[in-house]
Amino acid sequence: MEKVDYLLEKFYEHISENKREKFDTIVLDRTRHITVVLENIFQPHNAAAVLRSCDCFGIQDVHVIENDNAYSPNKEIDMGSSKWLNINRYNEKPDNTLDCINHLKSKGYKIVATTPHTNDCQINELPLDQPIALMFGTEATGLTQNALDAADAYVKLPMYGFTESYNISVSVALALFNTSERMRENDTISWQLSEKERNEIKLNWAKKVVKHSEKVEKILKDRFNQ
Repeated sequence: MEKVDYLLEKFYEHISENKREKFDTIVLDRTRHITVVLENIFQPHNAAAVLRSCDCFGIQDVHVIENDNAYSPNKEIDMGSSKWLNINRYNEKPDNTLDCINHLKSKGYKIVATTPHTNDCQINELPLDQPIALMFGTEATGLTQNALDAADAYVKLPMYGFTESYNISVSVALALFNTSERMRENDTISWQLSEKERNEIKLNWAKKVVKHSEKVEKILKDRFNQ
């Protein structure tokens, strides 16, 4: 038995049947085929609303670039959604934007900048045949030039009014609704997680709800290694 499977089995003994069933059901709809990248988002309520949308649409991974602004979601607005997501932060390099983009490209992601651009397309026209990373910029100025230069594609959201752009959290929700629905309806896209990924995520979720989970995990790892 793999260590992850062993730990998951033991942690499941410490949570309710209802919680186990919920984990087992929800993880089936999680995906990494679409991921979200946030560059320099600084307004706490917008940061939190984005996380809620990612959780609701089944997006497991969020990548946060902190060049100029620290990412600090409002906990009252995110409603605990952050603990069910894998949040990857980039804040240690001179250029965290390129660090994040290069990492995602190495994983096979197409980098898609959400911004009006000469070569852009509407969100419903964006191909989903390979994993995509949707990049969103700051509330005031959008994505940086480094992000735009490194992007593989550009998309815009439909707008019919006088206002030049949507609120960032609304932009994320609209983009994810469109792409995630089309992804799930396409039988040729392998968007679901592997069994190993599902078990790793369920283990992380279980650790979020078990008291003193770090101590419990240490004990279980010692037993497994004996």
